[in-house]
Amino acid sequence: MLFTDQLHRTIELPFPPQRIVSLVPSQTELLFDLGLEEKIVGITRFCIHPQDKVKKVPKIGGTKKFHFEKIDELCPDLIIANKEENYREGIEQLAQKYPVWVSDVITFEDALQMILKVGEICGKKWEAQIMVSFITASFSMVQKMYSGKVAYLIWKNPYMAVGNHTFIHDILQKLGFTNVFAEKSRYPEVTISEIAELQPDYVFLSSEPYPFKEKHLQELQNALPFCQVKLVNGEMFSWYGSRLIHASKYFQKF
Repeated sequence: MLFTDQLHRTIELPFPPQRIVSLVPSQTELLFDLGLEEKIVGITRFCIHPQDKVKKVPKIGGTKKFHFEKIDELCPDLIIANKEENYREGIEQLAQKYPVWVSDVITFEDALQMILKVGEICGKKWEAQIMVSFITASFSMVQKMYSGKVAYLIWKNPYMAVGNHTFIHDILQKLGFTNVFAEKSRYPEVTISEIAELQPDYVFLSSEPYPFKEKHLQELQNALPFCQVKLVNGEMFSWYGSRLIHASKYFQKF
């Protein structure tokens, strides 16, 4: 059957696929939550959820460096990837041999469409529809629940923040926050002085990809005494699969 991914590429694959390789942690979790455990034959070493199940699945390298020979051994009939989290050269190489479905998630709505499309291509259309309905209803409870200006940091040495055209930016807006780096694209390098000039009400320190800890919070709080510095669970802001079910509960108590 023919399917179109979120890059508007058309791929042909047997339906439903029987041997799936996932190259993205949040989409790996989605596949498990859709009930596809028996069909997942390969994942990355960064795929950590669900913890009790991923350890049993062969690892094919990282999200930016694939072990192509291992993937060949697994003989996948579907590979699920992402434009941002994976690397173009690797995806193009895999696409010469296998059907590769690529997501492109920038907004909350993109995430819902991704879930529906993955459910469709994997023979779990009904399950995906139920999941999307639940996520949509639960996020309606946190819509514009908060307010204030925020700087969301994802890296240190150098500091890197979240700008526009990112999934995290869209989630911040949905919650009601104003991203002080909304005029910058993607993930700009920033300085403490730049943050101070923008006078945010909050600075969020993400748990990933850089593992910000309490010591980093204290360091920034001392440098930015006028705002509240807060450690946040990066998965809740950036994982765009079934983790959104948990995210809505997290934001209600945020």
